[in-house]
Amino acid sequence: MSDRHASLQDRRWRNLLALAVVALIIIALAALALVRQSHEVAPRHVPQPFLPGFASEARDVAKIHVASKSGSVDMQFKPEKGWVVASHDDYPASFERVHETLVGLAGLETIEPKTARADWLHFLDLDPPPKGDGIAITLVDGRGRTLAALIVGKKENIGDPSGAVGLYVRRAGSDQSWLVRSVFEPKTDANDWLDKQVLDVDSARIQQADVNPSSGPSYEVRRNKPSDSDLTIVDLPKGREISYPGAADGVAGAISGFTFDDVRPARDFDFSDGAHTARLVAYTFDGLIVTVQTIQQGKDYWSEVSAEGAAGKPDAQRQARTIDARASGWAYKLPMYKGQQLMTQLENLLKPLPGKAPPATK
Repeated sequence: MSDRHASLQDRRWRNLLALAVVALIIIALAALALVRQSHEVAPRHVPQPFLPGFASEARDVAKIHVASKSGSVDMQFKPEKGWVVASHDDYPASFERVHETLVGLAGLETIEPKTARADWLHFLDLDPPPKGDGIAITLVDGRGRTLAALIVGKKENIGDPSGAVGLYVRRAGSDQSWLVRSVFEPKTDANDWLDKQVLDVDSARIQQADVNPSSGPSYEVRRNKPSDSDLTIVDLPKGREISYPGAADGVAGAISGFTFDDVRPARDFDFSDGAHTARLVAYTFDGLIVTVQTIQQGKDYWSEVSAEGAAGKPDAQRQARTIDARASGWAYKLPMYKGQQLMTQLENLLKPLPGKAPPATK
């Protein structure tokens, strides 16, 4: 009887021991799973500024060099002029673009490191220009010291609710690439760096425009009061009708939202040849007088702009000085539609005569 009792006790202890071992295994597996999960959830990389220290030096930047496969553009700060596009004869640069770039670069924040293999960088567009697809950006201070130099590659959607994007970047001279969070995208076209604020006259202000096309008769368009919706042709040729109400608005309205695609010194062009130059003089109700002369070279339209204020109109005179300070000495390459507006012939504004088509727009 005692042997049987001892045997039962022994089996109970063995069962308890087995259960204890199983419990320990389960606890160990659970702990391992928790550790693994914590590693998966925990951030692999602590975000840091990609250009450490640059935020405090951004105010010292005096030159921005941007190079890509398509070419390069240089912006430079000159005390007597401010920021200019040095590669475009020192035409004023867009301060907003410069500011956006410097703040954007200072704010680059690392998300995670990527490849450091030189032979893999081209997959991220991080090979340097001019042969590679990367964008090289170099920032230099007034003493010629390089404050930052990097190469920017592909863009990636990182699902940032604020609209930030992911950019692949690397420091110049280093093969280590990074994915960074960025609130800006670099601009490589000089046109994106030019200050476009030259001339913008609300079309409702325009009272009259005298137009002298490069061919065909001169003409005048006018509205009697600001509330009139459309300009009309003065001294309409006998027996002719305007093609549609408002047809003349586009001619005078060409100085509204004045935009350009490129800029060069005016000395590179001849605007004095009356046989090939269209001239528009617009008068506003409040005394501003704007003159735009336009020529066509091949398929391109180029204009020069000047302004003056009528006597006794100080506000108009101030605005004219502002326009001249920016536009004097420059010729602007216009979008095709804008150039065609400024070279509109009178015949293009009239209903065609029976059996005759209006002249083709150049």
